[in-house]
Amino acid sequence: MARIAIGGFQHETNTFAPVKASFRDFEQADGWPGLTRGGDILAVFQGINLPIAGFIEAAAGLGFELAPTLWCSASPCAHVEKAAFETIATELLDRIAALRGIDGIYLDLHGAMVTEHLDDGEGELLARLRRLVGPDLPIVVSLDLHANTTRKMVDLASALVACRTYPHVDLAESGQASAQMLDRLLRHGPLAKAMRQADFLVPLTWQCTLIDPAKSLYAALAQAERKPGMASASFTFGFPPADIPEGGPVIVTYAENQKAAEAEAGRLIAAVEEAEEGFAGRVWQPSEAVAYARAEAPGRRAPIIFADTQDNPGAGGNSDTVGLLEAMVTGHAEQAVFANLFDPKTAEIAHRAGIGAEISLGIGAWSGMPGHHPFHGTFNVTALGDGSFDATGPFYRGNRMQLGPMALLSIGGVEIVVISRKQQAADQAMLHHLGIEPASRKILALKSSVHFRADFQPIASEILIVAAPGANPVDNRALPYRRLRKGLRLMPLGEAFGG
Repeated sequence: MARIAIGGFQHETNTFAPVKASFRDFEQADGWPGLTRGGDILAVFQGINLPIAGFIEAAAGLGFELAPTLWCSASPCAHVEKAAFETIATELLDRIAALRGIDGIYLDLHGAMVTEHLDDGEGELLARLRRLVGPDLPIVVSLDLHANTTRKMVDLASALVACRTYPHVDLAESGQASAQMLDRLLRHGPLAKAMRQADFLVPLTWQCTLIDPAKSLYAALAQAERKPGMASASFTFGFPPADIPEGGPVIVTYAENQKAAEAEAGRLIAAVEEAEEGFAGRVWQPSEAVAYARAEAPGRRAPIIFADTQDNPGAGGNSDTVGLLEAMVTGHAEQAVFANLFDPKTAEIAHRAGIGAEISLGIGAWSGMPGHHPFHGTFNVTALGDGSFDATGPFYRGNRMQLGPMALLSIGGVEIVVISRKQQAADQAMLHHLGIEPASRKILALKSSVHFRADFQPIASEILIVAAPGANPVDNRALPYRRLRKGLRLMPLGEAFGG
């Protein structure tokens, strides 16, 4: 029976976002569980759509004895504070060091962590881990599809296994695949590996695997793995709002020999480069989206959805900008919902006032991003909730949401979902908690780029990508990059970064 140390440390860093990640952000639960230690990991993550949950499930069938250490995550935002990284990394490594007789290690990482002092948080964590356990112990790491996969990560891990869907409905499955990979390494020894980078960035909105070209590219991975001698193939799109030298799409392959690994990596990256032109689509301005929806919605049996992608908290936005909300109110949107507005103070005021009360104040835009201002008005408090409920959609499945005090405010024909812990609107249960049946509304404005599609696309008549204010521009050329590698194209078929 192989004894395997398991743990996780997740953060997706938008280096242009207004708020950094503190240790407290990793401690508290939100859309995912909070900081979890030791044996509690085996119970807390049961049935949740997370890689570590899938690994634990698969480990039982493979006969692994698990030695759980530490797992934590924080909602995407700006850099992880140095103190937070060092505290968590030190505890994770200390817990692994205290174990005796382990045969391998599995880590549930994201792959796009930038700290106040490190461009490559995961690469540094793996470097410290290698110094601790030596060069030969098998280390398998699961990654997010948006990982900025670096050469350091590829060199130091025995294998990297990335999830393959966006919305990420296969996170648990990527953990299961990681367990299978670790079992293979334990039984048959090291694999040859190859890595290839593409030289362009893809905006998050067009990384969706429900549509081409991403859909076809991920299908090609499965085909590659069926070839003789191939063990695994992963494709990470990268996380565009990260101003670091190593970013963009990456292919990583593992095979029984170097020739096979290199050949498949080359073939797959060529397919990515050939698809470059397809990573584009229409983007709507707030006022034109509202006008279109007002004209079209009365004849639709299902809601029109606005993706408020630029303030997506899943991409480091603070979920507090109100540009789209203002356009909806001034544009007289009817039977409309705006979700989720991260504004703990407004939620507190609404709870003090009570259901049925009218409150006059400015809401949102509290994080201090330049040019962003609160939306002022008189709002009716129509529902309140404690923010504790079970997720029901495919992305957050199995998790107990802990979003803090929630409130539903209404003004004109628009209802506003206010939350106290930042979380993208990617599960209908967030609206059900406040008495809203999403399918009954004409317009749903959701602060999310793609994850909302897992639960909301089946009830939508149409989805519009809307460019309202936020820290995650749908056009990467709007970001003030300074540190990208020279020659990397900021947009598909766009101009190259000059350094």
